[in-house]
Amino acid sequence: MAIEAGTKAPDFELKDNHGRTVRLSDFRGEKNVVLLFYPFAFTGVCTGELCALRDELPAFENDDTQLLAVSNDSIHTLRVFAEQEGLEYPLLSDFWPHGETSRAYGVFDEDKGCAVRGTFVIDKEGVVRWTVVNGLPDARDLNDYVKALEAL
Repeated sequence: MAIEAGTKAPDFELKDNHGRTVRLSDFRGEKNVVLLFYPFAFTGVCTGELCALRDELPAFENDDTQLLAVSNDSIHTLRVFAEQEGLEYPLLSDFWPHGETSRAYGVFDEDKGCAVRGTFVIDKEGVVRWTVVNGLPDARDLNDYVKALEAL
């Protein structure tokens, strides 16, 4: 079960698509974070969601907000995916230990071996303020993220 609004967001340390270490705690006191989990790079719905974020990036990555997208793919897969799709925001690899961060947020599907579509809006103090979890085939609505950020 996914963690709920009002919960302190579990910290994590993951590598991005360029091999850099990213920690949620690095943004504490500085930026709100839109933490987006998705099943796999190169799949139809995931590509559509991540490209829609790319097209609206100033709403999700600016002086006040950082977008972090997490999948269970390797950093090498994520690097090629980001280059192919022109994704300029961090794609984080929850590859090994496989799904550790996805499990901490309650969005890892043990049967499929990947994260489901979970999004968490985390405030500057590290508290989850809004969340949505969709099944694997169901895309999320970016406008919901914008409304959640505006409410902070």
